[in-house]
Amino acid sequence: MQIRKSKNYFSYILGTASALAVTFVVVSACTSKQAKAKPNFVYKDSPRSGVVAKIGSEEITEEQLMGDEKLEFLDLKKREYELKMNQLNKLLSDKLIGAEAKKENMSIEEYTNKKIVKGELKVSDAEYNKFVADKHIPESQLNPQIKERIITFIQGSKKQEMVDDYIGNLTKNAPVEVYFSRPKIQVAVDAGNGPFMGGEKAPVTIVEFSDFQCPFCARAADVVGEVKKKYGDKVKIVFRHFPLPMHKDARSASEASMCVNEQNPGKFWKFHDLAFKSQDKLDTEGLSKLVKEVGVDEKKFKECMDAKKFAGAVQNDMSYGEKLGVRSTPTFFVNGQLVSGALPLESFSEIIDEELTTAKN
Repeated sequence: MQIRKSKNYFSYILGTASALAVTFVVVSACTSKQAKAKPNFVYKDSPRSGVVAKIGSEEITEEQLMGDEKLEFLDLKKREYELKMNQLNKLLSDKLIGAEAKKENMSIEEYTNKKIVKGELKVSDAEYNKFVADKHIPESQLNPQIKERIITFIQGSKKQEMVDDYIGNLTKNAPVEVYFSRPKIQVAVDAGNGPFMGGEKAPVTIVEFSDFQCPFCARAADVVGEVKKKYGDKVKIVFRHFPLPMHKDARSASEASMCVNEQNPGKFWKFHDLAFKSQDKLDTEGLSKLVKEVGVDEKKFKECMDAKKFAGAVQNDMSYGEKLGVRSTPTFFVNGQLVSGALPLESFSEIIDEELTTAKN
């Protein structure tokens, strides 16, 4: 039976909840019973780096404390780092551009618009179309309001790039000293025997957990192509499957990709690219069309799919991803360092360049 939730119904619920809360406070304040004992914590400085607590005579390391929630801790640390960097960039802009603006008797905004941006920023059709294509925005969603928001966003991005370039020149010979660092948690990740491209023995291994029907994974697939183009055999990019339950054809698409891979490992990546471009056509009929376009033996492919030959392999990838702490797609591990989401090439390059430098030394 469906309960009709009228305004009076919600008022009743809210009133009851408030009454219960008041009663609870009164009971908590008036009871004569002793409060239950809680763990006795004493806060001290750590005796050595990496030690966060001591239970009896046993020292507890940060690694032990994080346990299976390592990726959750890293995500929190990354958000803190990004917030700090955003605030530092804001302070940097206010102080450096503010100093220049003061010399000209202008506000920061006025100086930025007149001296840095130098007038209205125009957005070309090519820039607009590229943004829509890169973000995979359906044509049906492009009403006038959305178009205006996209143009405003592109203008804002261009303005920020000009400001960054200006500050870059101001700090070229006077670098800003930063006393906090990008969080880095190393996760031991097994690349497995899944499909890969790049150098088999490359100094940098990127393990991707992805879903063929995830729109963010489609964006990430383009970035993966950029990574391969930029670094070639210096990186090894491994694809592991993590089809999400909400995507009804994702698991069968994963199995199909492995049936293709079995016949011709080189054609896995052709299937990979086509599948991400056809995310709404990955049912049985759609997969058959893709396989025909990829160019493998259709009869062998059908036999492989009917036998569900790679269902176990896909499930093993999913179980392993869950064990690592993967909760969403796409999730990447660059030499064990987490990169979560459809981030731009620069986010990967920052870690890859650092790892390549370390490998040389």
